Amino acid sequence: MEHSELSVQKMLDGGKCQIILSGEIDIHTSQNFKNELNEVVKSCNGDLYIDCKELTYIDSTGLGILVSALKEVRKEDNHIYICSLKDNIKKLFLITGLDKLFKIE
Repeated sequence: MEHSELSVQKMLDGGKCQIILSGEIDIHTSQNFKNELNEVVKSCNGDLYIDCKELTYIDSTGLGILVSALKEVRKEDNHIYICSLKDNIKKLFLITGLDKLFKIE
């Protein structure tokens, strides 16, 4: 069985924090994603932008990680912006109602 891959690039520039995702978030990559995201959330003092232009797949584990991160970010009255979603992933956000929690760009 072939394992999925995920690349997480982090950019912290003053008040702007950005993560660029590439690949798939699933059971095989979710722990790495969680660790990387938590690291950024802890060091970010403002809104968090997640660029999903190259994200091809996300499962419920990945969505749960995003929701947990959102709870942490909101404690400081900040937001998570989900940017450049592919249509199949945007549909998942709409079906699950997560488009109402996150700011989708």
